[in-house]
Amino acid sequence: MKVIEHLTKAKDTLISFEIIPPKRGGDIHSLLQVVDDIAKFNPPFIDITSHAAEVTYEETPQGIKRKVKRKRPGTLGICALIQNKYNVDAVPHVLCNGFTREETEDFLIDLQYLGIENVLALRGEENSYQKPLLNGRSANQYAVDLVRQISNMNKGIYLEEELIDARPSNFCIGVAAYPEKHISAPNLDFDIKQLKKKIEAGADYVVTQMFYDNRHYFNFLEKCRATGIQVPILPGLKILTSKKQLTSIPANFHISLPPELTDPVLEAKDDEEVLEIGVDWAYNQVTELIEKKVPAIHFYIMQNSKPIRLLMKKLEF
Repeated sequence: MKVIEHLTKAKDTLISFEIIPPKRGGDIHSLLQVVDDIAKFNPPFIDITSHAAEVTYEETPQGIKRKVKRKRPGTLGICALIQNKYNVDAVPHVLCNGFTREETEDFLIDLQYLGIENVLALRGEENSYQKPLLNGRSANQYAVDLVRQISNMNKGIYLEEELIDARPSNFCIGVAAYPEKHISAPNLDFDIKQLKKKIEAGADYVVTQMFYDNRHYFNFLEKCRATGIQVPILPGLKILTSKKQLTSIPANFHISLPPELTDPVLEAKDDEEVLEIGVDWAYNQVTELIEKKVPAIHFYIMQNSKPIRLLMKKLEF
């Protein structure tokens, strides 16, 4: 079922999750344990992140050696596993950076074969390996370009116009948004205008970057509605679990942490106490969001299900 259909049919706020594939050559069993844990909460869909290749440099006796590799492959296989073993709709992330449009089309066709009809269209990390565009290949520069490509496939328009029996795809397209604005945007109003372009290009719903102050979300939602964006906007949350996240989360995701959260975390004796604080904080965020009847709450859990298990128990979910 499409994400938008889940949202339309739901009578109460839904809870969804996002996980990350294991590192290259890693153990899939730990990730399956995470999926086992979160599947107990009957999520309507689970997002699986995607990762482009990265460039690394290693010093060898022969000199500096350049390597290009994907550190976290496996998105497609994990999607197939989740959708078929757990009967939960999988939402693979599809990226601009690091992939050609031709590779994207092949990936989307593979998803069609597997019966996966939801995708989240993202620009991706700007520092991803930029593949040379050889032999007439092309690339999507921005998420809006990727949305247009997927939307075209939904209309039966493929890159190769001569394809025989090229049937329209049927993807529900999600996109990302940033309640505190994207790092590259000069201001929030500009960022919302860019979001509106993605909606006009064919996006069906929006998932926000994590935030720790619900006022950011409600202000963002109000501004979006005022500009004519009417698709569902799902708030994204992440439970704080360690002191080091006080610096790593703002640095990596370019968001702010309120002092009402950071002060007690700094005074905590260890990360177990930080986890308790983080769960309590998320509980308060969730209860307010549910009271405001948001369509769904999307949790970024990556590969650690313990925080969400504690929260769901506290919510009596």
